[in-house]
Amino acid sequence: MRARKRFGQNFLTDESVIQRIVDALNPGEADRVFEIGPGHGALTALLEPLPALYRAVELDRDLLPFLRARFPAADFISGDVLKLNLAEVLDEGRPWRVVGNLPYNISSPLLALFTNFVDAHPDRVRDLHVMLQREMAERLAAAPGTKAWGRLSIMVQLHFAVEHLFDVAPESFSPAPKVWSSVVRLIPREPPALDTALLDRILRMAFAGRRKRLSNSLKAFAIDWQACGLDPSVRADNVSAEEFVRLTEHVAAQADES
Repeated sequence: MRARKRFGQNFLTDESVIQRIVDALNPGEADRVFEIGPGHGALTALLEPLPALYRAVELDRDLLPFLRARFPAADFISGDVLKLNLAEVLDEGRPWRVVGNLPYNISSPLLALFTNFVDAHPDRVRDLHVMLQREMAERLAAAPGTKAWGRLSIMVQLHFAVEHLFDVAPESFSPAPKVWSSVVRLIPREPPALDTALLDRILRMAFAGRRKRLSNSLKAFAIDWQACGLDPSVRADNVSAEEFVRLTEHVAAQADES
């Protein structure tokens, strides 16, 4: 079956890459695995026999009869992962292992979906092993002081421990995308208790002027820099996630006092 552009399909065909993903996930016989977009079943074929339960969601309805015939023990759901009720699909019990070669056009909303889900259901997901565009993977795993460090890095790393596992060349897919991909591991962590909307606003302002001093980028807030323990001359690129959290808590406390 041909890949459909409207679904953002690029089928993974490189057996060595598929095996590396299986090795990275390393599912046990008691695990429950949820695959996003099994496609032709290249990854499914190696993973499905290993865990206690294999569940997958596929958007392309034309692929489902083939998948169900090939993997009769698996539970395939027809639909858009972004529209699923994850609380029903990833039900209670042994934590789910999530895996998938994600279409580039849904990577950001899917990360937001799972971020909200693991916050609301902290014991439902053990980890995620997903393929993303390399540029996005670098941003997710970035460290302060690097070009890739930004709002996305911070928002994701406050909710997940992120590990950039390996890169994947375009020729590993059919059809070949125009960019490299990367496989990343995300392990949920307990996020700090703070006003996330305020944090997001601060991050957007700070990184909109990322070459400016932080005091200039955030001049809309009356910040006592000494009280929050930050250098006002530093740029957003060099401020850690923990420091942005501290800054957000300081701004929120000032608002409560006014």
